[in-house]
Amino acid sequence: MTTITRSGSGHGRPDPGLDALMGERPQLVAVAYRLLGSAAEAEDAVQEAYARWYAMPPHEQAAIVSPGAWLTTVASRICLNVLGSARVRRETYVGTWLPEPLPDVAEWGGGRPGAATADPAERVALDESVDLAFLVVLESMTPAERVAFVLHDVFCHSFAEVAEIVGRSPAACRQLASSARRRVRAARPPAPADAGRARLVRDFKRAWEAKDIKALVGLLDPHAVATADGGGRATTFREPIRGGGQIARAWAELARRRPPAVAFAEHPVNGRPGLVAREDGAVVSVFAFDVAGSRITRIWVIRNPEKLARWAAC
Repeated sequence: MTTITRSGSGHGRPDPGLDALMGERPQLVAVAYRLLGSAAEAEDAVQEAYARWYAMPPHEQAAIVSPGAWLTTVASRICLNVLGSARVRRETYVGTWLPEPLPDVAEWGGGRPGAATADPAERVALDESVDLAFLVVLESMTPAERVAFVLHDVFCHSFAEVAEIVGRSPAACRQLASSARRRVRAARPPAPADAGRARLVRDFKRAWEAKDIKALVGLLDPHAVATADGGGRATTFREPIRGGGQIARAWAELARRRPPAVAFAEHPVNGRPGLVAREDGAVVSVFAFDVAGSRITRIWVIRNPEKLARWAAC
């Protein structure tokens, strides 16, 4: 694959528009991460889009009115293809596949140019769309639903633009986004503000470290579910644990078995309050939470070391 740098194009010729082209990268990476749920795959998709741009002869590049729109279209099509093949790959994945967690979402915020100073509602929508709970819901969608929903509802592309990417009519893309929207609404009840989430996560950590099953049960929804992703590369429970009481007992047992070198700490996970486990200073587990009312409803445990590479400096 061609490597794109700020000094010139893949053909080695001067490129006066390089700064503008590379300025599109944060937006492209933000879109691709939400489409794929994998930071590594998102970066690969964006790199491939740039490689295809620089593989074109100069006269074809000059004929493209909006290189940014072209890159978005190509990167989104690449993601659509990756999503199709990912479903096959994940059938052989060891245990449950979960999205790759991020320690710092600043690079992955995205949005349209000027979004940081635009409508606050747009900023909130972008922040929520990188939440791990939101990404888990996206995993339940078909590839076409996911692309239509993310591009239209999150990044404000028209259905005509989405249709060009998905290869369906604008009306069909509208239906895809509507179907995806219903999935999101059904799966995501209103959640408390981050301050309330943080208190719950902090209380959960204290009760866990104290092996206080009663306190843990009080913090968990009776129908809570805990899911882990070790990818066959790290020891963890293979099937989801269901029920607040079952989770409380399992977490108390984890505390009893914890090696002395392992320590837990609060740390944002995809911009939301979460926990990390460090062993001899290295992050070995990331815990993300979903909350409804005043109870924890979901816990996601990511232990696959391939998904924790970005946590090395935390």
